[in-house]
Parts: sequence; C-alpha cells; structure tokens
Amino acid sequence: MSADQFPSHWKVVPLSEAVDALIDYRGKTPKKTDHGIPLVTAKIVKGGTILTAKEFIAEEDYDSWMVRGLPHAGDIVVTTEAPLGEVAQLSNANVALAQRIVTLRGAEGLLLNDYLRYVMQGAYVQGQLESRASGSTVKGIKQSELRKVLLPIPPRHEQRGIASQLRSIDDKIQLNHQINQTLEQMAQAIFKSWFVDFEPVKAKIAALEAGGSEDDALLAAMQAISGKTPEDLSRLQAEQAEQPEQYAELRATAELFPSAMQESELGEIPEGWRVDQLSELIQFNPRRSLKKGALAPYLDMKNVPTSGHLAENVVLREMNSGTKFINGDTLLARITPCLENGKTAFVDFLESGQVGWGSTEYIVMKSKEPYPESISYVIARDTSFRQHAIQSMTGTSGRQRASAKALAELPWIIYPQALAEAFNRIASPYLKLARNHGNESKSLSAMRDSLLPKLLSGALKITTVGT
Repeated sequence: MSADQFPSHWKVVPLSEAVDALIDYRGKTPKKTDHGIPLVTAKIVKGGTILTAKEFIAEEDYDSWMVRGLPHAGDIVVTTEAPLGEVAQLSNANVALAQRIVTLRGAEGLLLNDYLRYVMQGAYVQGQLESRASGSTVKGIKQSELRKVLLPIPPRHEQRGIASQLRSIDDKIQLNHQINQTLEQMAQAIFKSWFVDFEPVKAKIAALEAGGSEDDALLAAMQAISGKTPEDLSRLQAEQAEQPEQYAELRATAELFPSAMQESELGEIPEGWRVDQLSELIQFNPRRSLKKGALAPYLDMKNVPTSGHLAENVVLREMNSGTKFINGDTLLARITPCLENGKTAFVDFLESGQVGWGSTEYIVMKSKEPYPESISYVIARDTSFRQHAIQSMTGTSGRQRASAKALAELPWIIYPQALAEAFNRIASPYLKLARNHGNESKSLSAMRDSLLPKLLSGALKITTVGT
C-alpha cells in the first residue's frame, strides 16, 4: 500500500516527527546480574508481547546505565536486529533497555501509544523496516533509517477505536496465557509437594509425634494436600450430601500416603516406596513409525515453549530425517542452549492416530503403562531432572547434547501407581484446560491478524466515541 491509499483525512508522517521519544541503547553493553531490574532484550520481544526476562542489571547500576532516556509505562519497544521488527508495549517502567531495542513514545496530541503499538506491526510499516534494513547475514535497521519510516496516523478518536478493537483481543490472549501459567505452576507445585518434598507424609509424622491419633494424622495429610484449614475440611465434610465425591476423593488420596519415612540411596523417602532407574517409570525414545516422504505434522525446535507445555505453529511437511512422536509423548530439547532455556512440550496437538515429527534434537519421553501420561511431562519440568539432564551433556563446547541413556539410568523414586493416578486426576484436567486456552488464543490471533490490515488501512470503519 502506498501513502496516498490511506483515507484522505489521515496523516502520513515520518516516525521522527510522530514521536516525542526515541530511546536507543545500541553500542552499549550493560553488566548483567542474576537478579535486579529486568532487562528487555530483543530475544524476549516476541509475537506482540514481552516474555519473562531472564537477564537483569543491578539496581545500583540502573541510573548510570539508563542515561539515554528512561522508559515509561505504555511505551513501545521495537527490535532493530536479530530479529527485526518485533513490537510490544511496556506494561510498567521498571525495566532496563538492552541493545537491538528502540523505545518509542507517541507525540503528545498526535499519536497514541496504543495505536503506535499496532501500526508498527502492520504490513505498511513492517515492509518499510525490511526495505530500509541493511546487512547480509543479519538484517538490521539504523536509527537514521528508522526515523524515515512513514506512519499512517488517523485522528485520535479513530486511533483510540482501532487500538481498542485490537487490544481487546490481545488482552484475552494474554489472560489465557496467564491462566495457563497458573495452571502449570499449580501442577508443578502439587508434584513437588507429593513426590519431592513428601509434605503429606511429613504432615502425618508431625501429627503422630505431637501425640495425635491416626485420624489426626489423616486430617493433617488432607490439609497438606488441599491447603484447607481444619474448619474448611469440617465444612467440606458437612457438605458431603451436596458434593460427596470431593471430600471422599481428598480423604482417599490422603490415605495413600504412609506415615513414616525410610532411608534410601536418594536419602529419606516415604516408607514402602522404592528407588530404581527412571526407565521403570518412563520410556526414552520409544519406537514410532512414519514413512520417509509421508506428509505429517512437523514441529520446529523454535516453536517448542521454554515454559508451559503448549507447542505452536505445527505445520504439515514431508517426513525426512527427524524424531517421531505421538499424542501423550513429552519432547525434551537435548541440545545447548535449548535444554538450559527450558524447551519442553507435551504432545497433545495431533489428530487421533497421527504420528508427528520434528528435530533430531528431541528426546521423546513416554510414561510407561500403567503410569499416566502427565507423569512424564511433570518429570521433564522437574528441576532435579533438568539438572541431571544438563549434567549428562557431552560433546564440543556450544553443541553439547543430553544423553537419553544416562537419563534412563538415573536413580529415581518409583511412585506408587495409585498415587500417580491420583495426581493425574488433578494434572490431566490442567493440561486439557491449558490446551483449550491455547486453541482459543490461536483463533483469536487469527482474528486479530485478519482485522489488523483492514483497520490500519481505513478499509474497515469502526464506531468511535469521543475525541
């Protein structure tokens, strides 16, 4: 689209004239720390959002580093290289800005930041970024060229309406993401409580050591499992006529935990549990059949999440050389830096009977029957397991790989089957709900991507209120 194809009452203005601030920290490298002020880098600006920061600068270094300008909540960040043209909006000002990022703030009275967020993502601006970029291996845009990029700017009330339409979709996508993060954290917290910290067992032991009865110990375990107070449990028991299964399920789960510990090669574990190789619980790289040349779902390593289980952007591709998987498998990235970054996915995106394929750098993990599929996924996300996986890596510097054989031979607690099934009754609905949210977000993203060019070209009129 050329500039003269926008509605006649819109302005088309160079970016340099449309912003009150352009903050650019290229040419500077901050001293990074493990905690402090989150550092917004190009690699965490992705898909219209800012991912959780993994790098920080010290609070005492903030003022000396941020001398070129301070960000404001609502400012727009744009990546200028590796990759070029990713856009997101700052939700708060308590961040530091890294190289390969510029921060923009719309000119007062002319350009709303909420609209700027979307116009920078539109095809008209993205095309200019690409055409003005330079570099043979990695494309980047100089600040002098960025300032020349033309922005189509409607009146403020139209900006507000356009941004409101698109933001309502993005807010729902973000809400789904936040809910999924919570579901993931809850599943991991329950797994850690039951199978790592043994909190229900320790609660029973503490109750008995305090002189309590077996019933008191059972009540203490029920509290540890549910997070409920004795009064809450009394109310829940009184409501059994309305919801008899809830109290009965909680009590039955508590009864599965012993009330004593025993020594093992891994330290103290619950009485009656045992230690063996992890291969007793999980198959590593189970055999899957898919003919070479067959058209099948393909998952690229870049689309495997660093947190959560949802893999996105699965495409059909002719099978060549790669790892094969089916629904219920867990994919663990085995290579640096993907393993350290947390890349892991639960396969729940295939049709019934389908076999998918992807990178040769996946280790496929599958719970052994009769253990439920959720067990392999939560183990793959377990901190201790991931540390062992990283320690098992061999190879040349920068291209090290974890060993499936070493992981299969890890000494591991073999969980009682009944407890694993009780855990799955909680974890499996979490995984399914997260997938539903993911599918909804995918549909919403497609809707937003369809609306974006129509709204930013003026082709789609919206009802606006105010000025």
